Amino acid sequence: MNTQLDHIWSQVTAELSATIDEPIYRIWLEPLRALELTDGRLTVAAPPQTCAWIRERFGRVLQTTAAAVLGADLTLDIVESSSGSAKGKPTKPPTTRSTTTGTPPELTQSSWGNPKLTFDQFVIGDRNRLAHAAALTVGELPSQAYNPLFICGPPGVGKTHLLQSIATFIATYSPGLTVRCSTGESFTNDFLGALNSSRLGDFKAGFRHVDVLLIDDVQFLERKTRTEEEFFHTFNALYDAGSQIVLTSDRPPSDLQALEDRLRERFQSGLVADIRPPDLSTRIAILRKRAQHDGLDSIDSQALETIAKRIDVNVRALEGALIRVVAYSSLTDRPLTSDLALEVLDGLYPKPDLPIRSIEEIKLAACEQFGISAEELISARRTARLAWPRQVAMYLARELTQESLPAIGREFGGRDHTTVLHAWRRTSERISANVSSRTAVEQLLERLGSEQR
Repeated sequence: MNTQLDHIWSQVTAELSATIDEPIYRIWLEPLRALELTDGRLTVAAPPQTCAWIRERFGRVLQTTAAAVLGADLTLDIVESSSGSAKGKPTKPPTTRSTTTGTPPELTQSSWGNPKLTFDQFVIGDRNRLAHAAALTVGELPSQAYNPLFICGPPGVGKTHLLQSIATFIATYSPGLTVRCSTGESFTNDFLGALNSSRLGDFKAGFRHVDVLLIDDVQFLERKTRTEEEFFHTFNALYDAGSQIVLTSDRPPSDLQALEDRLRERFQSGLVADIRPPDLSTRIAILRKRAQHDGLDSIDSQALETIAKRIDVNVRALEGALIRVVAYSSLTDRPLTSDLALEVLDGLYPKPDLPIRSIEEIKLAACEQFGISAEELISARRTARLAWPRQVAMYLARELTQESLPAIGREFGGRDHTTVLHAWRRTSERISANVSSRTAVEQLLERLGSEQR
């Protein structure tokens, strides 16, 4: 039976190794061992230190792969191995260096310890998917995937959340690694303090003798010549030692013009992943996650949607609005409904009245913005050069005028109302998913003397 089980498991692992990236497979899945196959149930042993993570992260792919080999009715269980079940195999990712004893508390992840800021609590959407995937990969494979990892985006979109998620993940699943969490401001203050108190050696050891360095708001280093120089040498020392470096900023490296070129170049040498403000569906998911985390079971789903539609600035403002609405509901002893949310938000985040514009004004502004003629704008030609400006103009005609869809269609070469609706939907999708498209529409709105909300 053992020979047969080994043969079956070798087929499963062959499929897994072909599906999973080699470093991830080698670290997490190679140590697994098949224990028994009874009555359509395959029991697999995982090292105790990583069993829970493997069950959560790879449970589905393990089940699917094993079912492909043994049949769709197979059930797969992942259990902790006893001593010797996974003999000869590593139970955690290799460290870049041994951790010394007596590590000061500030060198560990615990200095950030916010229990809400984990990968489990991070809501993934189209506008943060790359950054989340890169951060998770860095957590799984420090120094082996993206180094450095540079996460950029405006305030309140989740950069710090991902940074702390990496710290928490490594502390949980790779406890042998030394992690240092800091900010650009703290690095600067600590450096100046070390200079003034002749403790520069201690400062350098604190930042350079670590396996993982996480720096939030690195843009704070701009225009601080001596601090920039020190961080440059710290970066080089860590990189040369094989340590993982993760940085966040409110701008991409190319926009940090006040930084030295040599430092900007190093920031760009790894993976640069941007995060943009969440779209509507992601904002609703964030509110649901927060409500679930805070035990707000009685909240009306329509109320969450109302908040998400009104607040599109960033995640912090979104969660702040939810707290405000929940507090008002509690203090006034009123049910938390969509109407209550509107009442509260109208006072806190009043919705601006967009100025009324005529279709002719919109068409003229669109022609000037995109460099086309009025005849081309309403023509039947569908080239990309004309189709996008036409869709934008019809989109704004619906947003900024009180005209009906058929009336708008008539102004654009006698088009059907369904064409106008399609243009509105298509433009909405593009400005939600594409920064350059959103910028073009915002610039056109500026021409019209209004501001998109």
